Amino acid sequence: MQPAALSPRTRSAALRRMASTQLDVLVIGGGVVGAGSALDAATRGLSVGLVEARDFASGTSSRSSKLIHGGLRYLEMLDFRLVAEALKERGLLMQRLAPHLVRPVPFLYPLTGRGWERWYAGAGVALYDAMSRFSGYGDTTPVHRHLTRRGARRAFPSLRKEALVGAIRYYDAQVDDARHTMFLARTAATYGAAVASRTRVLGLVKESERVVGAEVIDLETGRRFTIRASQVINATGVWTDETQAMARERAQFHVRASKGIHLVVPRDRIRGEAGLILRTEKSVLFVIPWKRHWIIGTTDTDWELSKDHPAASSRDIDYLLERVNAVLEVPLNRDDVEGVYAGLRPLLAGESEATSKLSREHAVAHSVPGLVVVAGGKYTTYRVMAADAVDEAVHGLESVLGRTVGACVTENVPLVGADGYQALWNQRRQLARNSGLAVNRVEHLLERYGSLVLEVLDIVAAEPVLGEPLTGAEDYLAVEAVYAVTHEGARHLDDILTRRTRISFETFDRGVAAAPYVAELVRGHLGWDADQTEREVEHYVKRVEAERESQRQPDDHTADAARKGAADVVPVTQVASAE
Repeated sequence: MQPAALSPRTRSAALRRMASTQLDVLVIGGGVVGAGSALDAATRGLSVGLVEARDFASGTSSRSSKLIHGGLRYLEMLDFRLVAEALKERGLLMQRLAPHLVRPVPFLYPLTGRGWERWYAGAGVALYDAMSRFSGYGDTTPVHRHLTRRGARRAFPSLRKEALVGAIRYYDAQVDDARHTMFLARTAATYGAAVASRTRVLGLVKESERVVGAEVIDLETGRRFTIRASQVINATGVWTDETQAMARERAQFHVRASKGIHLVVPRDRIRGEAGLILRTEKSVLFVIPWKRHWIIGTTDTDWELSKDHPAASSRDIDYLLERVNAVLEVPLNRDDVEGVYAGLRPLLAGESEATSKLSREHAVAHSVPGLVVVAGGKYTTYRVMAADAVDEAVHGLESVLGRTVGACVTENVPLVGADGYQALWNQRRQLARNSGLAVNRVEHLLERYGSLVLEVLDIVAAEPVLGEPLTGAEDYLAVEAVYAVTHEGARHLDDILTRRTRISFETFDRGVAAAPYVAELVRGHLGWDADQTEREVEHYVKRVEAERESQRQPDDHTADAARKGAADVVPVTQVASAE
């Protein structure tokens, strides 16, 4: 099947289609669960629309710890069902669904007590491995090993000798969450879904107490129209309550936002061949290898301020530095921090204490006819959440369609770029010779595009200058910025620098130097004139300045106020209409 391109032209076609036809299912929210729901519904043979108010994965789904994992700490809570479910999904993603995007990553669990702790932790990790194998998708994941203190410090030389007596080495998996979510949306489009970002829902349309669609606005043009659908799925994460309120009915559950922040530091600041998982007084702390960097996180604090742009405060940053420095021989300081990102987890918060304990589980409700709500859960189990949401929608559809709708098939639907990936990885040296790129550059592209690398290399062959490194962000090639617009649905400079690439937190200047160059590369593909190009760069620089200022503030309220200093970019069409 020919992969669909999320281009400006196909976005326009998708909007026309959603405005002019009756859909079976409309999904609101372009995060991992919304994109997964669109793919699930489309592969059941339903007509599907997916709308996202900003960019795909612009909320929680681009700001996670970048891990696909079963959740070791949930074993300690005796939540065996959740761990087993997540471990199966982890294996599916690595082996079948997205091997080009999800790969194993080793972790050390340092032991600080003698005797009982090694037996206790060892039994837990052994059970973790056994559950992975029992899932049927754990055969390729290495099993855990016990290490002495000397062995642990050999694997992670930056660990203080006094910080451990030994360690356990085990494996989980890693993903670029924003790219994975975009690949879900692109795969959904490949199977026929109409997909559009920058399309905000203004209200739900009701007839005789039944939800029959949504009023939306195309934020790129200012055009308003109605999308009619037999079933609407609300997959808006931390915005679930706000979207549910549009139905003017009492919700069965509520979502609480919990803020988590992460720090990014260069790889040479910490010497280690594996990640770390550390106990804290509140939860766990991860130190995660990420290409030429480390990701350190996360926090877990209530957040009741702006959900659009959660801000990291100075207190948050100090908390993480203090916890990680407790085990490092050479402590980190503020000058070592390249990037900071903050996200909000959508945790279920029920009206009773018993319900609130479901915070890492997910829930699906159909309290209003025509409207399905899915919320909670964790990134790893997005596919299960999507299947449950579409199952619920199908219950209300089959009488309308007059036929039986098939069960979920996404367990056997690889994302675009997965088929042929391993063969191309084996041919990477030949690809390098044919393209004139270095082998490490081809490996970088394969791990970001999978077999779609051939599309990227064709663009370079037609325009060799795009095979050069990006000015100000040399880890990426110029072609990646262009491809983000022509094939991956990027509409603005921020989309490219923050989610299609991760330049916004992988460079000390947060992508400011790269911004003008990238804007010039893509302006023709997006139809920007000189004013809009300048406005895109100016917006990005102001966003970085506002985030830096927020990270100097002492608490959430002052950090939030500082982050609000940079508004979202305004498309040229809206500027023109305002004038």
